[in-house]
Amino acid sequence: MKNILIVEDEVLIRTGLRRLLQRHQYQVSEAGSVHEATNNYRLDEFDLIITDLRLPGELGTSLIELAKPTPVLIMTSFGTMKSAVDAMKQGAVDYISKPFDHDEMVMSVARILREQQLNQENTVLKQQQQNTTITGIIGSCPAMQELFRKISRVAPMMSTVLVRGESGTGKELVAKALHQESPRKDHPLISVNCAAIPETLIEAELFGYEKGAFTGANAQRKGLVEAADGGTLFLDEIGELPLEAQARLLRLLQEKEVRRLGATQTRSVDIRLVAATHRNLKQLAAEGLFREDLYYRLNVIELIIPPLRERGSDIIEIAQALLQKTCQKLHVNPLSFDAESLAAMLAYSWPGNVRELENAIERAVILAEGKTISPDLLAIDLDIPILSKNPEPRFDPDTTVKTQAKPMFTEVPDASNQKLSEAEFQQFILTYQEQLSETELAKRLGISRKTLWERRQRMGIPRHRSTGD
Repeated sequence: MKNILIVEDEVLIRTGLRRLLQRHQYQVSEAGSVHEATNNYRLDEFDLIITDLRLPGELGTSLIELAKPTPVLIMTSFGTMKSAVDAMKQGAVDYISKPFDHDEMVMSVARILREQQLNQENTVLKQQQQNTTITGIIGSCPAMQELFRKISRVAPMMSTVLVRGESGTGKELVAKALHQESPRKDHPLISVNCAAIPETLIEAELFGYEKGAFTGANAQRKGLVEAADGGTLFLDEIGELPLEAQARLLRLLQEKEVRRLGATQTRSVDIRLVAATHRNLKQLAAEGLFREDLYYRLNVIELIIPPLRERGSDIIEIAQALLQKTCQKLHVNPLSFDAESLAAMLAYSWPGNVRELENAIERAVILAEGKTISPDLLAIDLDIPILSKNPEPRFDPDTTVKTQAKPMFTEVPDASNQKLSEAEFQQFILTYQEQLSETELAKRLGISRKTLWERRQRMGIPRHRSTGD
């Protein structure tokens, strides 16, 4: 039952209006002035306030501000246009002249309450939409909606976050979302790919150095940690960080201090750390390849991104957005996917996830001669061995992420004489990099270690750390 407050100093009018509204199943309270209304009631508990304009003490329009967000309907016997305009300018929801027609009053009250309910429902829907969407990330499947909810809850906090997911799933986008949704959004977001910086340089890049700290250090340099002061530091593929750098990072998290290489004094820094990995840090810690104490410092909040193959129709939604973006970037007339390409994208396992999808679409846009894109332009071959029709194993956050597709061979093959596609090349590395050293892997592919490293960087495939390499 809707609750209405009548503020009217004339008892006969107030009583008559109360009885009229009660006959239409409204719960009604009364007051003779603004002072009486504010002293006797909590105005925000009412669904509507109906007040006379002329009241003893204060004008009825003062309730407009006092009662927000409760709507206020103004009554007046001074039925001039100026009175109506003034009341509406101050925020009155509507205006009615006395003496009023009973049917007109009942209809006005019903309309106002209906509109108020619709506004409240729209506000709730907008809040729900804000809680289930994150700028820059597309995803309607339940797993992504849950991820969005967690990002919204975690982003305003200071806590360290560990983002986990396969290569190419969009871990950096999650880090950017955490930064943009946080109070630090006006400060720097510094992103570092730990797998892309040589081990001999990673400490200098992160923590900086003093002049003369090592050969070639000809000047003082601030590290990326200091550059992120006041903002967010994103360490991608943190599982590739050398043990020495891990020790320095642990001190940073514990003491909120950083010491440049060759320096004797520490500097205080205020950063929020977001780390990402495609590997199981807990297992790496058990194997002695990652500091256990650092793992527990990082794993305060864990966000897991599902692989693309588990996201259902999200694949099409992402593909459509990437196609539009790519056409604009390459200054190409708008293109569309034909029915076969849509079906092929849904059937393909996408071992390289969104990054592979983006590359496939860019290639298709460049090669397209008509207005539509077919599966052959996407280079999706559903018959090749790495794309088995058997169900792909689900990404398990409690196991080391090696590969989510079945190996092409029971034993490590020699692929040096084969012309592997980009997807096959990527799958070959992901499948066998934990069995082979970088030298052996390059030999099986028939390329040099330098070429292997360059292709890793271009395709975004992190290097597996091996003690025998």
